[in-house]
Amino acid sequence: MLNLLWIAVSLPVGIAIGYYLRKGLAKKLTGSIEEKAEKLLAETKNKQRELLLQAKDKAIQIIDEAKKEEEGRRQDLLSAQKRLEKRESLFDQKLLELQEKQQKLYDKANQVEKVKAEIQKIKDDHLAKLEEISGLTKEEAKKFLLDRTEKTIKEELVVRISKLERESSDVLDVKAKELLSLAIERCASSHATEITTTTITIPSDEMKGRIIGREGRNIKTIEQLTGTEIIIDDTPEAITVSGFSPIRRHVAKKALEKLILDGRIHPGRIEEAVEQAKKELAMDIKKAGEDAVYELGVAGFDPKLVQILGRLKYRTSFGQNALQHSLEVAHLSALLAEELGANVSVAKKAGLLHDIGKAVDHEVTGTHPEIGRDIAKKFNIPEEIIIPIATHHDDMPPTLEAIIVKVADAISGARPGARKDTYEHYLQRLEDLEKVARSFDGVEKTYAIQAGREIRVFVTPDKIDDLGALKLAQEIAKKIEEELKYPGEIKVNVIREKRVVEYAR
Repeated sequence: MLNLLWIAVSLPVGIAIGYYLRKGLAKKLTGSIEEKAEKLLAETKNKQRELLLQAKDKAIQIIDEAKKEEEGRRQDLLSAQKRLEKRESLFDQKLLELQEKQQKLYDKANQVEKVKAEIQKIKDDHLAKLEEISGLTKEEAKKFLLDRTEKTIKEELVVRISKLERESSDVLDVKAKELLSLAIERCASSHATEITTTTITIPSDEMKGRIIGREGRNIKTIEQLTGTEIIIDDTPEAITVSGFSPIRRHVAKKALEKLILDGRIHPGRIEEAVEQAKKELAMDIKKAGEDAVYELGVAGFDPKLVQILGRLKYRTSFGQNALQHSLEVAHLSALLAEELGANVSVAKKAGLLHDIGKAVDHEVTGTHPEIGRDIAKKFNIPEEIIIPIATHHDDMPPTLEAIIVKVADAISGARPGARKDTYEHYLQRLEDLEKVARSFDGVEKTYAIQAGREIRVFVTPDKIDDLGALKLAQEIAKKIEEELKYPGEIKVNVIREKRVVEYAR
């Protein structure tokens, strides 16, 4: 009971004591928080004041720097203004000096004009006195003196001029002969003329029969495809290809050599051999042009121009090979240019290309100098080289190099044995014969054979039928009779052949 009483009394006391203790503790804790808050607030205000002070200091510093910079710029402007004022004053001073000098010059010029007028007046007075004394005017006195002088020295001048002309002519004639003879002696080349037949060696006479073929079909095929005439006579182990065109003879020769080497000789194989021979001929033409350029040591030509140059290997002029002639003219031109002090490179290139028009003159209308000029322009050849090409047959070429090329061309063609006029006329007659046949519509190819006694005309079968072929032969024969002169008679052989090729795959 006592314990319960003690508990009952002590419990409220404990609660009261705890309440007051808690209240005091809370009060103490609240006081400490308020102190911390006040402390933080005081520190924040201090930092704020410090930051404000720093910002003011920074602003004051920036303002001071700006004032200093402004002061510096002001000083620079003042110094620049002073310099400009100084220069302006100097300029004004020099302008005044210049005006003074100009005025002095004007004054001197006026004085000079016055002096000149006085001198002219004195001269006129003296001239008037001389005319009065002599009784002659100025023009009459001049004419009198000239006439008297001319009479005095006329005979002497005539004799002296005649002597100088004679001496100059003799000296130039001797010098020209020396230059030409020296150039001819230094340039040696072959003068072998072209022929119209080519001989081919065969391994045995049995091969002749194979070349002829059954009923002559092989030899007819070769002649039709190449436009040449195959001559098989009693000459042992040899056959002859006849034709006025070196290209056709060369194609026929190569084709026959391939057929003889292969052993298979029939129309189909002959066509293949002829096509291969034409391709090889194109390569040979290209190589001939490259060899010619290499021999002369010239460079810078377009490959297509070099190939056209190579075609001259199979072109003749009065029996003289055109490519060999061009090489000889190039060498002679270079030698003459060296002796005369002309442009050696221009003379050499112009000499090489002077007959380039002959490579295509059968296909293009115009003279070969005109065609050569057009070809050179097409391949951007310099004008100084084009002039000799276009004028090497003119009476008076315009440049020294053109004159040199004309002289070299004459030297090359005038050498003994270099050219044959009758051969050129023969070739011209055959070319005219083919040209007449080609002038008709529907004609594909023409070949003059047997020295011009026969003309073979291949026509396009889609354009001309059998009746048209008969009429065409008559028309060609009639036109040949009207336009050409020839001995004997000419056989017109019109060939119409239609082939259909298909492949089984």
